[in-house]
Amino acid sequence: MSALSERPENPSVGVAVPHESAKLHVTGAALYTDDLIHRTKDVLHAHPVQVPYAHARVTALDVTPALRVPGVVRVLTAADVPGVNDAGVKHDEPLFPDEVMFFGHAVCWVLADTFEAARLGADAVEVGVEPLPSHVTLREAIAAESFQGATPQILRGDVEAGLADAVHVFSGEFEFAGQEHFYLETHCSLAHVDEAGQIFVQSSTQHPTETQEIVAHVLGRPSHEVTVQCLRMGGGFGGKEMQPHGFAAVAALGATLTGRPVRVRLTRTQDLTMSGKRHGFHVDWRVGFDDAGRLQALDATLTADGGWSLDLSEPVLARALCHTDNAYWLPHARLTGRIARTHKTSSTAFRGFGGPQGMLVIEDILGRCAPLLGIDPAELRRRNFYQAGQSTPYGQPVRHPERLHRLWEQVLDSGAIPARQREIDAFNAGHPYTKRGLAVTPVKFGISFNLTAFNQAGALVHVYKDGSVLINHGGTEMGQGLHTKMLQVAATTLGLPLERVRLAPTRTDKVPNTSATAASSGADLNGGAVKHACEQIRERLAQVAATMLGVNAADVRIADGIARGIGADAGVVWNDLVRAAYFQRVQLFAAGFYRTEGLHWDSSVMQGSPFKYFAYGVAAAEVEVDGFTGAYRTRRVDIVHDVGDSLSPLIDIGQIEGGFVQGAGWLTLEDLRWDTGDGAARGRLSTQAASTYKLPSFSEMPEVFNVTLLTDAAEEGVVYGSKAVGEPPLMLAFCVREALRQAAAAFGPAGVSIELASPATPEAVFWAIERARAGAGDSTVAEADVAPPQPGAGSHAMRPESEQVGQAVSRA
Repeated sequence: MSALSERPENPSVGVAVPHESAKLHVTGAALYTDDLIHRTKDVLHAHPVQVPYAHARVTALDVTPALRVPGVVRVLTAADVPGVNDAGVKHDEPLFPDEVMFFGHAVCWVLADTFEAARLGADAVEVGVEPLPSHVTLREAIAAESFQGATPQILRGDVEAGLADAVHVFSGEFEFAGQEHFYLETHCSLAHVDEAGQIFVQSSTQHPTETQEIVAHVLGRPSHEVTVQCLRMGGGFGGKEMQPHGFAAVAALGATLTGRPVRVRLTRTQDLTMSGKRHGFHVDWRVGFDDAGRLQALDATLTADGGWSLDLSEPVLARALCHTDNAYWLPHARLTGRIARTHKTSSTAFRGFGGPQGMLVIEDILGRCAPLLGIDPAELRRRNFYQAGQSTPYGQPVRHPERLHRLWEQVLDSGAIPARQREIDAFNAGHPYTKRGLAVTPVKFGISFNLTAFNQAGALVHVYKDGSVLINHGGTEMGQGLHTKMLQVAATTLGLPLERVRLAPTRTDKVPNTSATAASSGADLNGGAVKHACEQIRERLAQVAATMLGVNAADVRIADGIARGIGADAGVVWNDLVRAAYFQRVQLFAAGFYRTEGLHWDSSVMQGSPFKYFAYGVAAAEVEVDGFTGAYRTRRVDIVHDVGDSLSPLIDIGQIEGGFVQGAGWLTLEDLRWDTGDGAARGRLSTQAASTYKLPSFSEMPEVFNVTLLTDAAEEGVVYGSKAVGEPPLMLAFCVREALRQAAAAFGPAGVSIELASPATPEAVFWAIERARAGAGDSTVAEADVAPPQPGAGSHAMRPESEQVGQAVSRA
């Protein structure tokens, strides 16, 4: 095993320790960005001037009335920007726009002594607009050919030949909704300028370096004049990867112009109406199976709802295409992507980053086609699993596919799936108005940024003369436990008890040029950098210890805070060793760096190996559905997940549980609605509060929730043999949606195929039940008559495509 993966004896990694800020969280002592205003003098409060049109040209802007409001100090407009009036990395997001691109787009910001004065000042600003045509729904944008960005395509084999040779060919259409991040802490920034003109921004951001860069170019300054710090976030989920930059730039601009600290903190309604969400998608597909139900070919066009600007839509779409295969071998594939421009908030990163959307495509296809093939859905999935030696449609070999099979069998065994399925069949036969469903689904998720350059990280580790240790790294903490894992990595590498190590807040003047804490790569990248820095210090101290102990430096081991020679009882205590090193003028701090090896990706042809490894998981869910209302409850969930050799088991299990519930929310509850009428409210987000946007709560938690980590799963070439855990568990929730499909089908005749909207709300489930009862099932997917075998066709029958192409549409 490599030095990166190998663990010493009695390591701190692998121990189930609480989150490093758990006590602070539960006592309310944890500081977040907005808490800092109470420690800052003379803060100005910013409030946006939002325009209530989905699409309009700004023809006049009069801020004079706002300046007459008591307490208003200044109104920020485009004329105040000394640098570039843009807050996006694609240069398509004006910070102060002259064209409103979504309902609630902010055209200027009011600064005042109090938040209420700023609000009243914003109400007083007079904005003249010329309404313009708008595309609110994804279908409207597609019909108008309103597209933006790249149109990538993944090709393997000959799709047309594969479909022609297939025994069964189906085609269909599917549209599914996005998702609101709904982190507990809304977007927030606090900026001030020091006596030297340096800008310091406290920001709730997953990407401090990019926030720094955007602030710098808006202000027309070099990056070294801007420092961004992130203490911690009250949730991020991808929503704070790109979206915080503009808010930080507003705060920084206000601070430079007024000389006073400026706070930007969105209300919940502002956050919901101004910030981006998960991409919704529309999909057209054709799929072919052989007579044993094995996938032969898939032709799919995925259209992402990008909203008004590109943001991260291109890499989100690329990852969606790369994950459309999920855990299944596709001999022939043509996966085409495009991004629609709609007049809504710009869609952005969200946990899974396109992976869930791509996987949902194939899982929905298998769930709809299984009854038409006469094959149990779980068996259909199992038959199509990747096998050793196979590769993805984009050319990456699938390593350790045997783990999929191990996970599958473990869930079937520990969850007693066959016995429970028989119980469910008996229950359904005796209950005409209530039905149960049970489904098992897999996950194969690639870990690394698709853009190879982002797969790097830095760290700075200090050992002080008293033996205490301080670590800095480029990752941000949003509740996911990254800092906890980094403390464990540092303690393990230095051979110290965990309590001897402390972690400093993430700052761009300590570790520069960092990547976003995203793509589930935080522990891999920053852990590698922290380990590298600690190894440098440990090697220097080993030289000192070797002299003190009279042994070779290669024979020195540091464990539990004591340096010893191999096999020796006598040793040097850490504090004495550090003190001796200081007096010998040995460097006691180090900068660490890590870059993920073995990656290569050509985005122009969508081919290569963009991922370091695949994270695997399998989940089973049992649901019970009320036939009168479509209401349902999740009776039991069983999960076995592959996290390699866990760095921190308690943290990882929490991430699996939380990710699963968030995924179930996206698939079954969270229903984003915009006003699509032609009235004055067109384009307005209707679900702009917790009262109208349904979030998972305790009542949606599974009554029995079993989570197990796969054993004997150490991953070679990753820090201490671990695997990422942030995003993959979200996609385990496919089993809930598929169990609902099974339960709805139980209300109809055997073999009925069920069309199920996403999110599968109780309303959507009710209508699926009604179609099942009528025997109609999924009228949108049909198979054409199989033509007689043609010469040269071998064992496959030649046949035309499906003749019905329909739609399974969720409200978006």
